[in-house]
Amino acid sequence: MPTLRQLSYLVAVAETGNMGRAAERMGVTQPTLSSQIAELERRLGVKLAERGRAGAMLTDIGRDTVHRAKDILRSMEELKDHAAGAQTGIAGTLRLGVLPTIGPYLLPHILPAMHDRYPKLRLYVREDFPAPLESGLLDGRFDLLIVSLPVDLGGLETATLFREEMQLAMPHDHPAAMSEEVPRGLLRGEDFLGLESGHRYHAQVRDLCDDLGARLLPDYEGTSLDTLRQMTAMGAGLTFLPALYVHSEIGPKGKRQRAEVAARSITPRPPHRTVGLVWRRQAPNRRDYEKLAQLIRDRMKALKIDGVSVAT
Repeated sequence: MPTLRQLSYLVAVAETGNMGRAAERMGVTQPTLSSQIAELERRLGVKLAERGRAGAMLTDIGRDTVHRAKDILRSMEELKDHAAGAQTGIAGTLRLGVLPTIGPYLLPHILPAMHDRYPKLRLYVREDFPAPLESGLLDGRFDLLIVSLPVDLGGLETATLFREEMQLAMPHDHPAAMSEEVPRGLLRGEDFLGLESGHRYHAQVRDLCDDLGARLLPDYEGTSLDTLRQMTAMGAGLTFLPALYVHSEIGPKGKRQRAEVAARSITPRPPHRTVGLVWRRQAPNRRDYEKLAQLIRDRMKALKIDGVSVAT
């Protein structure tokens, strides 16, 4: 039977495209790695890779074997983490994917609490767009995601963490900035800025503009929330910023706000987005993930951030 080490070597070859780089990644010599790949081919009775000057190219059956090998290796890691958690509480390494419109403004609030509660838990965090995060969760590159809900994919479980208000941002000298709340009717016909289309927040702002009768400017898309704030300050248009971002980068409403823009609620029906934790339905650690979700809720509830309503 193939060994887990041989499967790891094959995955490394697939991801690097080169026997030498794969050997370096795995901490072995190239002859050792090559001989183990050859032994794996002998045990399976198929040719997995073609060696050449340009590198190592997987055969069709080799590519299919890599997908299966990743599933096996992921299951073994989950099994080890599950066993460690059973002895000491949540432990091991979790690979967390998070949206860039959420991560920088949420993680500083929750990571210290997670470390205090579970000191043997290690988190590997990566920010990315929704599509690669979701595909990465499905194929095992991530264990958990923190994203805006809903996530319309099968085989996943979600835990709602909190609802976050989308607050109107405008220059301090804009007439609407004089009010604590801005009526929806005042925004009809206004020009709004949004993030580039790869962000889920782009679609949320677009739909909100449609609802308000406002215009989302197609030629002035921001690459980050900071960019939106800066363009808004320069008078390029209004925008919507999430409450956690406002709390972190602008300051609470009703007080002297630090940034170049003012943030206000709109009324009635302040818009919001829902943030949640997502994992694979068959993950062996799913009970631990529910505990993490509750820890995040408890921490956010204790912070009492304006515009953030924690799920019960």
